[in-house]
Amino acid sequence: MNSWGKRVRERVVDSPTSLGAKARKRRWDVFTSLFPDIEQMRVVDLGGTVESWRRAPVQPREVVVVNLLEPGDADTSWLVPVLGDACDARGVLAASGVDASFDLVFSNSLLEHVGGHAHRVALAREVRELAPRHWVQTPYRYFPVEPHWVFPMMQFLPVAARTRVARDWPLVHTRAASAEEALADVQWTELIGITELRGYFPDSEVVMERMGGLVKSIVAVRR
Repeated sequence: MNSWGKRVRERVVDSPTSLGAKARKRRWDVFTSLFPDIEQMRVVDLGGTVESWRRAPVQPREVVVVNLLEPGDADTSWLVPVLGDACDARGVLAASGVDASFDLVFSNSLLEHVGGHAHRVALAREVRELAPRHWVQTPYRYFPVEPHWVFPMMQFLPVAARTRVARDWPLVHTRAASAEEALADVQWTELIGITELRGYFPDSEVVMERMGGLVKSIVAVRR
């Protein structure tokens, strides 16, 4: 990333005072208002990382983090990393010897990365079965800026054009090492809309996060 791209990305996404950081703070504020007893809960985070919970402004009684690639390493008893597929979370937890009784399922920006409709159905099933309460956030497909690459309307471009953006756009966080890697990154990212989210979580409330008056992210919530 060149110096111009780095400065713009820090202002928009990465720095503690960026638009993205302010949006994340508002998200946590909404989350804690919906789940005020979070510190007494046992939570399973599908697709998150141990490090994200170290930085979080809340500390549940215990958090089990299930991540397919990099859950992270824990140096504290209240964080438990588990390597495995969140779309088969109950099977992964059973194989790891981890108790699968939870108060809340938490998932942040995973639903758009699991690999299509069938896997989203499987993930939603795991969410509903693992705990009586959940918070499942995903970026909104129709927000005008694609959030992963910070590129206007990228999600509506043909795959070939999205691949070029993923490979060459100066605001990308980590540039793909090859065209093949850029294509894979694009193919593994599929934003959804409100109707689809309601289809996956028909008994949940849909909470809408806004930026500039526009819906930026959508969250399936069951309290």
